[in-house]
Amino acid sequence: MNQQELTDLISLKLRVVRLEREYSQQKMANVLGLSKKTLIQIEKGRAAASWTAVIAICALFRESDVLQATVGGDPLEVLETIAHDGIDRPIDQSMGGKVWWRELETNGRFRLQQNLISQHFRILDDEHFRWYSSFDEEEARHRLSELNKK
Repeated sequence: MNQQELTDLISLKLRVVRLEREYSQQKMANVLGLSKKTLIQIEKGRAAASWTAVIAICALFRESDVLQATVGGDPLEVLETIAHDGIDRPIDQSMGGKVWWRELETNGRFRLQQNLISQHFRILDDEHFRWYSSFDEEEARHRLSELNKK
């Protein structure tokens, strides 16, 4: 997944996210810092959300069931992985990948998983902390090997 694909997905789901929260178009526009006219254009598929709006939607509606189902888990994780072209540092604790993740490999106390929806890869430790995220499988497997050597 890349920035454009995420933007397209979020744009398509914006109306459903708004309805899930039971916001009027005016309220949603205010929350996102958009004009109501722009919000309507996005909801009708006549325009796509800007990257800045996508960031705001992912951040402000992180707990949305619609967003989580759309990207396969935490929308901020997908957003951050795209924006930074991968993540390579210990970060937040996850749920361990029981729903949207496929276990690819275990190496010592670390395991490599792939998201079933966004297709990005991540490395978790045995306590479910995320150490790495990338869309590049080869890099992820290399990093898994490096982490196991520490």
